[in-house]
Amino acid sequence: MSTETAEEPAGKAGGGPGPSVRMSVFALMIAVMLAMLDNMIVGTAMPTIVGELGGLEHLSWVVTAYTLTTAASTPLWGKIGDMYGRKGVFLTSIVVFLAGSVASGAAQTMSQLIGFRALQGLGAGGLMVGAMAIMGELVPPRERGKYMGMMAGVMSLAMIGGPLVGGTLTDHLGWRWAFYINVPLGGIALVMVVTLLHLPRRRAKGSIDYTGAVLLTTGITSAVLVTSWGGTEYDWSSSVIIGLSVLALAAVVAFLVVERRAAEPVLPLGIFRSRNFSLMALIGFLLGFVMFGAMTFLPLYQQSVQGASATNSGLLLLPVLLPMMVVSVTTGRATTRTGRYRAYPVIGGALIPVGLFLLAQLDVGTSRTTSALYMMVLGAGMGFLMQLTMLIAQNSVELKDMGVASSTTTLFRTIGGSFGVALMGTLFADRVRETMTERAGAAAGGGPSGGGGTPAQLDAASLERLPAQVREAYEHAVADGTHTVFLVAAVTALLMFVATWFVKEVPLKGGEPAAEDETEPTPEPEGTVSPV
Repeated sequence: MSTETAEEPAGKAGGGPGPSVRMSVFALMIAVMLAMLDNMIVGTAMPTIVGELGGLEHLSWVVTAYTLTTAASTPLWGKIGDMYGRKGVFLTSIVVFLAGSVASGAAQTMSQLIGFRALQGLGAGGLMVGAMAIMGELVPPRERGKYMGMMAGVMSLAMIGGPLVGGTLTDHLGWRWAFYINVPLGGIALVMVVTLLHLPRRRAKGSIDYTGAVLLTTGITSAVLVTSWGGTEYDWSSSVIIGLSVLALAAVVAFLVVERRAAEPVLPLGIFRSRNFSLMALIGFLLGFVMFGAMTFLPLYQQSVQGASATNSGLLLLPVLLPMMVVSVTTGRATTRTGRYRAYPVIGGALIPVGLFLLAQLDVGTSRTTSALYMMVLGAGMGFLMQLTMLIAQNSVELKDMGVASSTTTLFRTIGGSFGVALMGTLFADRVRETMTERAGAAAGGGPSGGGGTPAQLDAASLERLPAQVREAYEHAVADGTHTVFLVAAVTALLMFVATWFVKEVPLKGGEPAAEDETEPTPEPEGTVSPV
């Protein structure tokens, strides 16, 4: 590969990052906040959007289209950044995201909004992986823990503040500003990246592995659709779900065959020879599985059983998100100071199943204080793992594969979350129906609204208008459903705990040199470009 070298990155292995690097990292945090904030903001604006645009039957696609294109594009953004340089690719992803945001805000029909959300998701895939890969190139692993902890804090703030910001914007400026708000934030990130970020330019001799890219996209798209539609739009045994499952499996098998022969594979299978990297992919999948499931069903329990207001839905998760943010920042700084990290995944892997087992004990009589304490245990456990999985994965590959490593880790967590929400949603719905039938009779088997199908998810105000017998039955049903999903999540999290014990303490760059018999690949010196 021929190379045009721009200014050398300011972050060196021998010393801490300079001011320009710190400002560049700040720009990366804004970009990550954009991707995280947008999904959270849109949720509280959806009732108003449906009221104006109609298309209630297509409501789920506003979220699915975004998630689908984000997941499918993530590996491609990572590989293109590795081949042609991360700065230009990252700037492109910001522009695509902002274009999708402006178009979504201007949408006149639900179909237009869904299409523009897909465009927005395409850019979001590049934002997440680009930010992580650039940080991996700018900051040595020894210093990276501190910044990744700060990144986790930004993500937590977006999850907390997103619903509040979305509700405020919708009430005072209109739902379109839930999308337009991205423009000034994205503009700041664009200017800062253009002026402050200095990375080596790359010009790859090889071409993109288009066959592998198509097969990977097909496999991911089919898998996400299965988890999004299964048990909701279509029955799990329907021809559509079975067909998509077969297509996903066939595409993945064909992808693996193609990647073994490709000169420039979109996902180099060699990176999985690193035990630590493979473990981080597995742990990331399991973490996404339990984390997204918890974030989905905790607010439902709090609103339906404990009578919390849906208006401040972001605040309902504070007992999870605040400990997660504090622990992420603290462990990041400790990793930077000591260069050691192996104990943190093990601690997090132990706390998460404990927190989930505690949450599985929630019932109609559990106080908010008790449930908050249980949630804090889960949040602390996730804080130990949220960003360290990315740090360890990046430390396990060479610099030339930083984008692929970041995108693969992100992809596994995303797919794990999709599977987790789908499976837990099915278990939750089945358990609620069973309990409603037992307590309120067959007429209420489908939920408070009666009939079959998915149980209605009512807020506290709506529940107050129900007959006492039906309301009590529904509260017990939601508590039983919550018990089931958290019990399943806790058992799943035990697998993650076992996996953390196999993580090796590979010295971070900037710390002690790796042992001579160490089999993990050592990242190349910062600011160099390797031939591929």
